Amino acid sequence: MAECARCKAYTQLFENGVPICLKCTSEREGKRKPAGSENRIHVILKDELAVTTELAAQATEEFLRVTTEIPSGLPHADGTQRIHNASHDMSHARERMLLSQKRLNDYLISGIVPEDLKRSG
Repeated sequence: MAECARCKAYTQLFENGVPICLKCTSEREGKRKPAGSENRIHVILKDELAVTTELAAQATEEFLRVTTEIPSGLPHADGTQRIHNASHDMSHARERMLLSQKRLNDYLISGIVPEDLKRSG
């Protein structure tokens, strides 16, 4: 059994990997806003973060794969270019992930909806 993240009561219920008891779940459900555009924006931003996090992880794996393929000592010119390319891809993927995290945080903390998700007209 785990302790509820809110009230520390023992529970076997988990929500998104976080232990939470029935009482706290019911209280939270009562306080939730009705589903609508706010929920849609939150889902879009969470999905965007999940995708960019996965891309960053893949880019990091590729960088590590390339750097471990190069034998000890000085890599040949092609090896150097492969490392440079993998490093660039990893940096770009991490920047995209950080931007996604910032967009989600701005929305959750300040209610700022990214311009590309605002409805026109």
